[in-house]
Amino acid sequence: MSTGDFNRRAFLRQAGATSAALSVAAPAMAARPSPKMSGRVIGANDRIQVACVGVGGRGHYVTGVFHKIGQDTNNCAVVGVCDVYQRRVNSNKEQYKCDGTLDYREILARKDVDAVIVATPDHWHARIALEAMDAGKDVYLEKPMCHTIDEARQLVNTVKETKRVLQVGSQTTSGDQWHKARKAIADGMIGKHIMSQGSYHRNSREGEWNWKIDEDAGPHTKGEAYVDWKMWLGPAPKRDWNPDRFFRFRKYWDYSGGVATDLFFHVAAPMNICWGEPQFPSKVMASGGIYGGPAFEKDREVPDTFHLIAEYAKGYSVVLSSSMANSQHIPGLIRGKDASLIMVEHGRFEGHADHITVRPEVRGGNPEYLAKYGKEEIKIPVENNDPMRTHVSNFLDCMRTRNKPTLDVETAARAQVLISMSVMSCRQGKVLYFDESKWKVSDKPVKA
Repeated sequence: MSTGDFNRRAFLRQAGATSAALSVAAPAMAARPSPKMSGRVIGANDRIQVACVGVGGRGHYVTGVFHKIGQDTNNCAVVGVCDVYQRRVNSNKEQYKCDGTLDYREILARKDVDAVIVATPDHWHARIALEAMDAGKDVYLEKPMCHTIDEARQLVNTVKETKRVLQVGSQTTSGDQWHKARKAIADGMIGKHIMSQGSYHRNSREGEWNWKIDEDAGPHTKGEAYVDWKMWLGPAPKRDWNPDRFFRFRKYWDYSGGVATDLFFHVAAPMNICWGEPQFPSKVMASGGIYGGPAFEKDREVPDTFHLIAEYAKGYSVVLSSSMANSQHIPGLIRGKDASLIMVEHGRFEGHADHITVRPEVRGGNPEYLAKYGKEEIKIPVENNDPMRTHVSNFLDCMRTRNKPTLDVETAARAQVLISMSVMSCRQGKVLYFDESKWKVSDKPVKA
């Protein structure tokens, strides 16, 4: 790509993202240049060549999964890594015996790269994914899929325009329980859908996201400790070097939505799969605070305790609860008029469940339903798979078949709008409404 093309795309997307983050109503999506490349046609026996942008803790792990699958099956190989921190580049180059760079544009310019893993901080997700698709690459995009609602819209449109495969990396959605739940609901086993509930709880003594800081790292040094801080900030507000922001970015609004975008994505995305037809919320309200004590209070903007309530035009609601200072979950379930469907009795959406349970509404229940299904609980077995490996393998398979992946961009966008609106609601102290025909958020109800 030319420098001019890169700068124009960067300006348009940065302008859209910044406006969406600062205002209630997201602006219309900026016009984008046409894609320059269509990508290689991958045959059934071809080896897929993958590169990862952002090889910190999560990116290093995900790259390792691709590498292991490639070793086991010879159907993919890691050929490049990128990070703004030279130490990470060096260690990942050595481990995966591949090329490495500080500049993601070098990865996107390579004709031998078929797919790009995007595992950067959230504020870079959309920009790199969009440019990767423009460059003819398929994308494995870590959750959350982006940082703003306008970016979600751009991703949806760009997948349609470029016909690239984009899998959002919430591996939770490849668990079998959600797909068994979807079939149970489609078969009428709960009756009319009333509401869904879920939670994501942890108890971190150190304060959530207070990851280790490398004291020698920074932009004013050389060698492996060098950090390209200007590149790392990218579309975010410009700031002087701050190691806490670099190593612990999830604590800050500029780069993350905290609990909502990091953890609720693993709840909202499976819910959308269970429902059968993914849905945008019509109304969202959220609140939260920093209640966990001194470990959580230092240099933190995002809440450690967070809750949201959402309503949907189909006539049901969602309630999600979280705290990073208490580990007791609530069961993950979907309530219907005739029965409740419990997907995770233990409440851990990323934990395995060996069955899902349909629990009939006996008291005040529907006689016709009870005559058909009975009054006793119905337990439906769930396959015990490895969701992470299943999710990555699904992405690689879809690169060959060009089929829609498990967590496709349309489904992920519905979850993203919910969690992004919840962040906006919490920060603004307002109930917010979504007009899906315009991808517009406002503090006024949408007229039918």
